[in-house]
Amino acid sequence: MIEIFKGWYQRNFSDPQAVILSVLLVIGFLVVIFLGEMLAPLLASVVLAYLLEGTVTKLQQHGVARLWAVISVFTLFMGLLIYTILGLIPMLSQQVSDLVGEIPNMITKGQHSLLTLHESYPNYFSEEQVRELMSGVRADLTSLGQNVFSKSIASIPALVTVLVYLILVPIMVFFFLKDKAAIVTWCTGYLPEQRRLASEVWKEMDRQIGNYIRGKILEIIIVGVASYIVFLMMGLNYAPLLAVLVGISVLVPYIGAAVVTIPVALIAYFQWGFSADFGYLMLAYAIIQALDGNVLVPILFSEAVNLHPVAIIAAVLIFGGMWGFWGVFFAIPLATLVAAVLNAWPKNSQTTDSTATT
Repeated sequence: MIEIFKGWYQRNFSDPQAVILSVLLVIGFLVVIFLGEMLAPLLASVVLAYLLEGTVTKLQQHGVARLWAVISVFTLFMGLLIYTILGLIPMLSQQVSDLVGEIPNMITKGQHSLLTLHESYPNYFSEEQVRELMSGVRADLTSLGQNVFSKSIASIPALVTVLVYLILVPIMVFFFLKDKAAIVTWCTGYLPEQRRLASEVWKEMDRQIGNYIRGKILEIIIVGVASYIVFLMMGLNYAPLLAVLVGISVLVPYIGAAVVTIPVALIAYFQWGFSADFGYLMLAYAIIQALDGNVLVPILFSEAVNLHPVAIIAAVLIFGGMWGFWGVFFAIPLATLVAAVLNAWPKNSQTTDSTATT
């Protein structure tokens, strides 16, 4: 057993570059795992600055000075942030409040639908089974309401934290953009000089993640706007809220689309029942999802890493289990990191030599 492990270690870690890359990866993951909550504003600022850097670079390529490019992009970023805080979030909050107020009527309609199961299918559903099901649903909804209330009270300190982040994060984003060269030089000064393999992985990650993030932002906007237009034209209640959910769902391929279908279908059912309008809406929603998966995604992500669906789902489950929402949010970039490391990892020289000799 020891010889097997020793042989595996020599095959994979005989190259010093592989050891350096492994150490850097381990340090990075340990920092996120143990200091992630403490450094959350800093990490968020780094991510946002990375997102905005592409636009700054494009402005520089068109002859705009770095400082003015940073000021222009940062001003646009702050404008979108202010619009989101003062315009979009209050509207969505109102939609959520209206939906919560509508839940009793939905429950009543759902109870009526459950009672008709016994009348329509007496051989499959007894009246007693239906009543037990209704009691269970009421108990679950009561427990859910209590949990939401308790969490809303407990989240008051979190709101204070969010307010602090709204001040700190924009300031750090500006300085990360403005002083990028000095910060990068300072950070790389503490890294080993012989880091060729780590540099290769970073260049690949920089290219792939840049393509992924730009594509995802465009996909969220296109899918969300298209869904909002369709929902609004068909008169669906809570169209803005549902459109935002559909847009955000593209962050988690396959799983997101399946999950967000539930509230869309439920609200459409409680509004129209199993009518023609319900069928038309679900058909239009299915067309949006089909166009997104078969037309929009191939166009936007033609240059991105082609990860297998099983790898994507595994990444969502693994990183989501480790870091919750943010693990799900960054599952694809993290899976891309793993793929880049595996592709750049030194191959077994002994295998290569024997193949060449043969």
